[in-house]
Amino acid sequence: MSNQKRKNITPTKQEYYQFEKDRETKRPVLMNCLKAFLVGGIICSVGQVVQLFYIYNFNFTQQTAGNPTVATMIFFAMLLTGFGVYDHLAQFAGAGSAVPVTGFGNAVISACIEHRTEGFVLGVGGNMFKLAGSVVLFGTFSAFVVALIKTILIQWGVI
Repeated sequence: MSNQKRKNITPTKQEYYQFEKDRETKRPVLMNCLKAFLVGGIICSVGQVVQLFYIYNFNFTQQTAGNPTVATMIFFAMLLTGFGVYDHLAQFAGAGSAVPVTGFGNAVISACIEHRTEGFVLGVGGNMFKLAGSVVLFGTFSAFVVALIKTILIQWGVI
């Protein structure tokens, strides 16, 4: 809270804010950043290994290996979430496990697991697309806007 706002509150509230500040748990920010960086890097390294597997074993190019790699990484995340492993990883790594595409898979399957008692259609299916629907919609809309801008720039002879 800024000092200007603190001047306008009662002494009792100021005393409470000081009481709260003294007992607040100090977060190890540097350690959390290091854990997120390392775990995120490990996840991305596994993704690179999966991509190289597709390139060398199935004769994909680097561009065409991207889609099966993403699908495989999402599948791994969903499998690990189903077994309860990814939740422990996310608790340890924080954003390091949420930022890569595996975080998307974890979020989708977590909603499914949470609502499975409501049935497969209304519980699992309905709640799975709460997150996935918005991500797909944003991705589709963004691709449309970028393609539209590129088309206009090509028509004007800029690129």
